[in-house]
Amino acid sequence: MNHFWENHFVQTAGYYSVVILCMIVFLTIFEIVTKYKNWEEIKKGNIAVAMATGGKIFGIANIFRYSILDHDSLFVMVKWGVYGFILLLIGYFIFEFLTPKFKIDVEIENDNRAVGLISMMISIGLSFVIGASIS
Repeated sequence: MNHFWENHFVQTAGYYSVVILCMIVFLTIFEIVTKYKNWEEIKKGNIAVAMATGGKIFGIANIFRYSILDHDSLFVMVKWGVYGFILLLIGYFIFEFLTPKFKIDVEIENDNRAVGLISMMISIGLSFVIGASIS
């Protein structure tokens, strides 16, 4: 049975499945902490929300990329991925705190693409820093 679990196809399917589940959970958490409804706004064509959400998706996936590359077991990979997500979430709150002249969520909901782009780039940039530190 060990041979089965050591097969690269099985490991890839396992990592993939677990990361998809984590992605759903983490995006749900982001949905809860933002004042707008991501998927409703995207359905309406809100580009700023799409950019911010895309950055979050990329950020989460990138953190897991580093976690998969550097950790042997599925459990350890998930643990570091969750830790990385928490750091990414903290980065979101810091971004909101550092912009007292306007509310990030309100601007993104109003389709302010400049704010959406900055939000996307912060998520992507932080994911590389977080990923490098967990690997």
